[in-house]
Amino acid sequence: MYAILDIETTGGKFNEEGITEIAIHKFDGHQVVDSFISLVNPEKEIQPFVVNLTGINNKMLRTAPKFHEVAKRIVEITQDTVLVAHNAQFDYRILRTEFRRLGYNFERKSLCTVDLSKALLPDAESYSLGKLVRSLGIPVSDRHRANGDALATVKLFKLLLAKDTEKTIIQDVIRKEGHGELSEKQLDIVQSMPNETGVFYMHNKDGEVIYLSKSSDIKKKVNQLFTKSGDRARKLTKETRKVTYEKTGSELVALLKEHQELLKNRPKYSPVPRKRMFSHSLCLSKNEYGYLELKPTILSKCSDPWGYFNGEFSTKNHLYKITREFQLCDKVNGISEARGNCSNYKEGNCNGACIKKEAIGNYNERVMEALQKYSLKNKNVLLVDKGRALGENSVILIRNGSLVGVGYYDLNHQINNIHILESLITPMNGTHNANFIIESYLRKKKIIKTIAL
Repeated sequence: MYAILDIETTGGKFNEEGITEIAIHKFDGHQVVDSFISLVNPEKEIQPFVVNLTGINNKMLRTAPKFHEVAKRIVEITQDTVLVAHNAQFDYRILRTEFRRLGYNFERKSLCTVDLSKALLPDAESYSLGKLVRSLGIPVSDRHRANGDALATVKLFKLLLAKDTEKTIIQDVIRKEGHGELSEKQLDIVQSMPNETGVFYMHNKDGEVIYLSKSSDIKKKVNQLFTKSGDRARKLTKETRKVTYEKTGSELVALLKEHQELLKNRPKYSPVPRKRMFSHSLCLSKNEYGYLELKPTILSKCSDPWGYFNGEFSTKNHLYKITREFQLCDKVNGISEARGNCSNYKEGNCNGACIKKEAIGNYNERVMEALQKYSLKNKNVLLVDKGRALGENSVILIRNGSLVGVGYYDLNHQINNIHILESLITPMNGTHNANFIIESYLRKKKIIKTIAL
């Protein structure tokens, strides 16, 4: 017996969502024998994007029953069934979270129609519910409403059962007892984790760190690890007795801590960082006319490298970006391979290089400004970013173009006084890989500010 369901939620932070609508159809493999459909008052605001997606708003839910009022019916209709849903991990997690708030341990085996579809319909262009049922000619109404999606899943599941002629895939996909379902201890661990940025550590019975990782949402990442499939994931879950964490506030600080501590601790189940995480650089030289030119180059072949990149493609992308940002010349930097004047010159958008001799000095200044903005080379700076709490900031100290360490401060005089600042800093190894991590981050994301020393 199967309980095919769909849940709509308020959206919001991981494990803090509330149910706004639920539809469950009890299915015996041939037909629906019982159904339960209801709006649910989540007792919290719905995120605007969810209102736009589902059409369910706060006003509609004011008189709807609260979850504790429908909980008994959900238990009854799902008793002795396998839960079936499209992306079952999500729906099952939401249900377990709601029941846990009531002090009840809701446990069912679960089956995901996404997994089944990938096995039985390998040629499908997409496995999203809407696109998949449309490609199969399955009619669906009230898309993104619980009952509309649940009925579509019923029809999809019926088709998948028919396709499973050997009757082996369903047996393999149904999660074994305890697999994909968190134990009470694991639920307690997940609940104790914050929805914040930092580094977390999974310990075995002897207290040894067997896995560590950074995350912008520690609770979500730990939950995913506990429900992940595969032999390695199952072994990690089985051996984990405790999870500890350290908030960093800043994602960049988390990345640096993760890298340094992976090298230091070398946990059993964490991948060890590559010896060298980069391969290319922007190579600086002067052309025959005196203009500074930039070329994506393998690091070992460059005499004046600026910045570290993990391949030629990312190096070229960055070159294109700074060429546009600082109005550099496509022809000089090899972006344009025109034999004569490039298209910018023909269109009247040329920035002067190769044409006006008097522009050499100004042009070369722009090149250096572009390089210095995204490179740590020869710099003495503080990189200031978000802290672990309101009013606090993180700080990364760079001296002579190399990482010194990271720390936190509350007051400006703490970073204006170098002796106080150094006492706040936790030392880190200033390696080329550390520079690569910092530079890569600064090319993609923003920090609060950079302070020259």
